[in-house]
Amino acid sequence: MTWFKRDAHNISPTPDHEVRTQGLWIKCEQCRKAIWKGDLDDNMQVCPVCGKHFKLAARDRIASLLEPGYELVDLELRSTDPLEFTDLKPYKKRLAAAQNVVLSVMEYGFIGGSMGPVMGETIARAVDRSLERKVPLIIVSSSGGARMMEGIASLMQMAKVSAALAKMDEAKIPFISLMTDPTTGGVTASFAMLGDLNIAEPGALIGFAGPRVIEQTIRQKLPEGFQRSEFLLQHGFLDAVVERKDLKAYLAETLKWMTDARQVSELAS
Repeated sequence: MTWFKRDAHNISPTPDHEVRTQGLWIKCEQCRKAIWKGDLDDNMQVCPVCGKHFKLAARDRIASLLEPGYELVDLELRSTDPLEFTDLKPYKKRLAAAQNVVLSVMEYGFIGGSMGPVMGETIARAVDRSLERKVPLIIVSSSGGARMMEGIASLMQMAKVSAALAKMDEAKIPFISLMTDPTTGGVTASFAMLGDLNIAEPGALIGFAGPRVIEQTIRQKLPEGFQRSEFLLQHGFLDAVVERKDLKAYLAETLKWMTDARQVSELAS
């Protein structure tokens, strides 16, 4: 015999009481820990547990390196579709979906930071401004290489930007190349490695071809950490590996002594 009977009631929370967790937690690829997105944002997209440097959007990168009051330029430049390229979907649709600003800071979120004529022209204009104002240039690279959808026009940017940077060298104006994860393909094979100072963030993948392609080609197992920042620093391909939180101060100090050295050289000549 049942003494008490509880009626079944379904609890339906009101919309303003729903708990939303999707997108609030991110699993770190390195330490596999779950990270509160707010903590990741507050820490400049660096894992607070293991120090893994996540990708940083171009505008966020600029804001982290410059003081307020900077000016964005060349916003009117737009990529075109000279080959009328189509793979899984038309290149024009990819452009429309991913349209963004490309400055001297590359946006990996825009078609993998791939290098096309607009990127080349933007960086070439940045070089022109540095030459005109006689001020140092910093290029922050994050790229999968040349953009296949624009064919030979993309590959020509390697020579175009490298030639422009040669003028910087002739004028003895400092150029700092900051490589982030990933910096690969034609970008690495050209201007990313031409800095008077070549630096990188921790754990960044830097190279021409990827490790998997190299292993398949040479049929050998690559060393641990091959093509990562620390490996390249150890083998003389980089001048320094700098954590994101220290970059602004590091660059400020570096630009100071590079500029002073240039002024001394000009006086001596």
